[in-house]
Amino acid sequence: MKHLRSSNGLEKLKRWEFVLLAILLLEFVIFGAKNPKFLMPNVLLGSINDIISICIISLFVTFVMITGGIDIQVASIVGLTSIVIGVTWQDAGLNIWAACLVAVLVASLCGALSGFFVAYCGVQPMVVTLGGSFLYSGIALLVSKLSATQSYKGISGFPESFLQIASFKLFGVIPSQVLIFAGLTVIAYFLLHRSKYGRKVFLIGVNPRAAEFSGINSRLVILSTYVLSAASAAIAGIVLTSYLGTAKSDIGMTFTLPIITAVVLGGTLSSGGKGSVIGTALAALVIGILRFGLPLSFKINTQYLDIPVGLMLLLVVIGRSLSSNPRVIKLFAGKFPRLMGMKN
Repeated sequence: MKHLRSSNGLEKLKRWEFVLLAILLLEFVIFGAKNPKFLMPNVLLGSINDIISICIISLFVTFVMITGGIDIQVASIVGLTSIVIGVTWQDAGLNIWAACLVAVLVASLCGALSGFFVAYCGVQPMVVTLGGSFLYSGIALLVSKLSATQSYKGISGFPESFLQIASFKLFGVIPSQVLIFAGLTVIAYFLLHRSKYGRKVFLIGVNPRAAEFSGINSRLVILSTYVLSAASAAIAGIVLTSYLGTAKSDIGMTFTLPIITAVVLGGTLSSGGKGSVIGTALAALVIGILRFGLPLSFKINTQYLDIPVGLMLLLVVIGRSLSSNPRVIKLFAGKFPRLMGMKN
């Protein structure tokens, strides 16, 4: 029994989440050593405002990618959510919370539309969500034309209660965005890893035909993952609009690469069947801290921050491809038999 427990403990230590945690801690050490301001609680927690939308959306894009799909339209839905809130509140005269509800419903419908084409029409997810990205950003621009405010200025002057979504701090230290992210992480974790729905999502990713034979309505489940992804983009859009104090149709347009990178870096296979909410959450924080720490500690121009994120994505994808190659595994096992768990 002792040997079994020890073996299980070693297996846990090998999990990718621990690697991500180590990378996150290493970032703190490097950036903190270079610039002590990085470790100041107010500075560090203040950076959450810039990365929280990526973290929130990544959690639920994980669901989509586990089924074998991909969602690159969420960045456009963030902008659509923002401008719908502004126009329905300022120009249509709706209560701000009713406007937020309308925005979430619109975003969910966008996700359902794309999910329908993927699940029921058999269109490639990349094609559908790429088209959705252009479609929803175009709709957002059209909605902005309905406003009396010129689109380039953005809609501002929101009620204080709405701005409190992003400005509130628990105990005067912990930003509300951290609480929102933590709450959504818990919800996503239990939904994916502790519910029948989550087991259906994984089974569809592993073997869609087997899922159908076991009585799972795989089409409906796939569609629902796109709705969840779009709804998370709507929540991110609400939080971001509250933080900026301005509703614009183009906010969040740079989120696509960091979101997909966070999901893949978090351990989700692009081919589906494997993924982790905790892994995605940690990976999103790794990317967010990287994008915050490089300009602060090393004076890297923010225009170049996509370079390290893109390199990270390439390294993970190439590394996984090599690790699944039988020749590479055989060569690695021959060089490092103990590491691979083999006996001489």
